[in-house]
Amino acid sequence: MGKTKFNKIYAIQLATIFIGFIIFGFSENIKGPAIPRVQFEFMLSESQLGTLLSLNALGYLIACSYTAYLTRKWGIKRVLIAAFASMAVSGILIFFSHSYPLFSASYFLMYIGNGMLEIGLAVLSARIFVKNTGTMMNLTHGFYGLSSTIAPLVATGLMEVTINGYTLDWRGMYLIMLLLSIVPIIFAFFSTFPGEEANHGERVPFNILLRDPVLWLMVCVLTFGVVSELAVGGWLVNFLEKAYGWETVSASGMLSAFFLCFSLARLFLGPLTDRIGFTLSLILFSGISAVCTIAALVGGEKLAFLFAAAGIGIAMVYPTVMAFIARRYGNGSDTVITVTVTLMGVGSVIGNYLIGGVIEIVKKSFGADTQVGLLRGLQAGYGVIGLCAALSAVAGIILFIYLSKRKEVI
Repeated sequence: MGKTKFNKIYAIQLATIFIGFIIFGFSENIKGPAIPRVQFEFMLSESQLGTLLSLNALGYLIACSYTAYLTRKWGIKRVLIAAFASMAVSGILIFFSHSYPLFSASYFLMYIGNGMLEIGLAVLSARIFVKNTGTMMNLTHGFYGLSSTIAPLVATGLMEVTINGYTLDWRGMYLIMLLLSIVPIIFAFFSTFPGEEANHGERVPFNILLRDPVLWLMVCVLTFGVVSELAVGGWLVNFLEKAYGWETVSASGMLSAFFLCFSLARLFLGPLTDRIGFTLSLILFSGISAVCTIAALVGGEKLAFLFAAAGIGIAMVYPTVMAFIARRYGNGSDTVITVTVTLMGVGSVIGNYLIGGVIEIVKKSFGADTQVGLLRGLQAGYGVIGLCAALSAVAGIILFIYLSKRKEVI
């Protein structure tokens, strides 16, 4: 009887995490088709649009910074429900936002929910997946990858739907997609989670955690890896169109292939990380991504398929880092996750500015108004993506050496 009860609770916990990651992927990636329509309706300039997205990224980072504290005060169950609820409410507010200030506030609220959700799901996963940690972490993040892959297609389709003469457009699309957050709220409400009813021992003081070299090496591995991962979505299509003259459909198809490789890797390669160890996995997979990206640049258009193959390697970095943290830090994992994810977010913002800056500098040095200058600038900029993957692997090697000397390799 006890076993049946345990399995039922565990199933509900899994449903909360899996559906949560699906919602997370949708909420972050439906903006692509919607942003041009939002810009047109509110008559936003490029700089105003950039400011909007930057403020939302700030909201995301703010939420990441305080969610671990709320988890200790409220419990993970209430935090998750609050995160999903704020996303559902933001969908309603976006639907009724006919002025730019209200839309900005509604969008900001959605990103607050996203930040809380990322930390909340990571903390819950770290508590639940005590066995086969690498496999389960990669599997759950695989659901995020799958929903991210189809989110732009679903959003585009929904915006064209007409009900009783009313076209949903971007407001109706956001309303429907974000109201899906109600589903995991129901699962979370009727479940219990680790940490709700038990004290898992003393926490490692925050100042001691910050003096741990392993934590900072993990920040480097994660930041360089995620910069490389996220930058592909922003730069691959642009590179293929301008450097090789590809049509938008073909370039977008290559990006979809990247996300497909990315999602399949997380779904099926998780057991490999458990078998060979998390530290070696980080070195191996980030190294594979770096080699694929650099080889694609050096080999030219005929090796462009390697841009997509790079997704196989870089996909594994984030969930494997989360698995490493769960295994090494145990009871203090929520604090460590907050520190690493927050610093990762800051690094991601800097990384994207760096890529754009490198493109401009190199383009000017080869002739700003020439095709050669454009090509070299784009190659150099995209090379930063490969370099970040390589630096992630280098940080992993340093981490491995450090842990090996102390016989603490995970």
